[in-house]
Amino acid sequence: MARTAFLPFPPAGAGATNVIYLGAAHARRKFELFYPDGFEDETYLVAERSHKDRAHLEWETELGAADFRKLLARGEFRDVADAAVRIEARASLLSTFERMALRDAVKSPAGARLFATELYGFLHGPGSAQRRFNDWLEALGDLPQRQSRVLTWPVATVFGFIARPDRHLLFKPRATRRAAHLYGYALGYDARPSWALYQDLMTFAGVVRRDLDRKPGFKSRDMIDLQSFMWVQGAPEYEA
Repeated sequence: MARTAFLPFPPAGAGATNVIYLGAAHARRKFELFYPDGFEDETYLVAERSHKDRAHLEWETELGAADFRKLLARGEFRDVADAAVRIEARASLLSTFERMALRDAVKSPAGARLFATELYGFLHGPGSAQRRFNDWLEALGDLPQRQSRVLTWPVATVFGFIARPDRHLLFKPRATRRAAHLYGYALGYDARPSWALYQDLMTFAGVVRRDLDRKPGFKSRDMIDLQSFMWVQGAPEYEA
């Protein structure tokens, strides 16, 4: 995937990106235990990046802004919902329970319509980033639900991450919170997604990017690299 402009949201805390975080060097060394060549490591590209890249390319092919807009204009909300769920499922970024809850939520015509229209608004609509994000959260909260909640952090952030990895970050709370703790960053958290906490997450991403960009092999292409770096720090399969 071609390199794109990396434009994270503004930091939530003043001066946060100027702080020295004592866990930064340890985090980089842990990543190098598994992927010695950093973000250029061939094993890393296969194990952590390739399926996320592939999901983005599939999204661009099926739900790029122009095609997405045409599908909405024709009222093909079901096609949008089905494509979004299918692309995510191939990348396997959500848990099984989250994926099942989302599939149930968009089965009805009303659910598919709400999901499709508000997802487009979040990704491509007018207004501030804060307004679009809050509208998206409200829509997820209004979707039909059976047993599991639809409005979770991974569901709220996964489609932005797939569609716009130059701008949006996937938030997997357990692994990301552990990564922040080990890094020394006091990441705020509430199980209910909010703009303020998403901004804090983006500040953490900006800090990590600043620290890594100085090191050979660690210049991040986009949020895929940063999310993968955080995942290696906090996911159970990467316990060193």
